[in-house]
Amino acid sequence: MNYQEKWNRRHGEAQDLGSPAQVLLRNLHLLPKSGRALDLACGRGANALLLAEQGLETHAWDFSSVALQCLETFATQRGLEVQVENRDVLASPPEPQSFDVILVSFFLERKLAPYLVKALRPGGRIFYQTFVRDVYLERGPSTPEWRLEKNELLELFRDLDIHYYREDGQAVSVPTEISDLALLVASRREGACH
Repeated sequence: MNYQEKWNRRHGEAQDLGSPAQVLLRNLHLLPKSGRALDLACGRGANALLLAEQGLETHAWDFSSVALQCLETFATQRGLEVQVENRDVLASPPEPQSFDVILVSFFLERKLAPYLVKALRPGGRIFYQTFVRDVYLERGPSTPEWRLEKNELLELFRDLDIHYYREDGQAVSVPTEISDLALLVASRREGACH
């Protein structure tokens, strides 16, 4: 079974939409009032639906056709418009200055980071969360390469202005739902020519 078949099966067996990303839920106030948003590697689309509910022109990309079919069904049920695209983002990353918001949740491909920075319009924001290496809460990838080093997310998006960053890691005595995550919201400077 290849990687795409694995994810199609996983999405096909899922019972629900899933939950929106904590980085988005905790920072809705940092979304623009209007604009073009991308939920990259969207899965079944909980984030895309939340972005659409906020009034953004929402695009959702994933390489799982099953996930995208689920998202289209949920969007129709809620009366929301989400433009879905079956897309391999590594082979075809977003075009430069094409989005006001990019959301990435539980997807880590380090070489994609510069393309995401360039895909933001001036003033555009990225909302990003994924797993870190130093905390395991019985979820997420077991392979360390698919988890972030300490403060690595800050380094990947160092050319952006940081608005929100959280990485609790081992600092907390009682783990929470975000203890094994790094969360970042950052924006491209107005007039930036990256």
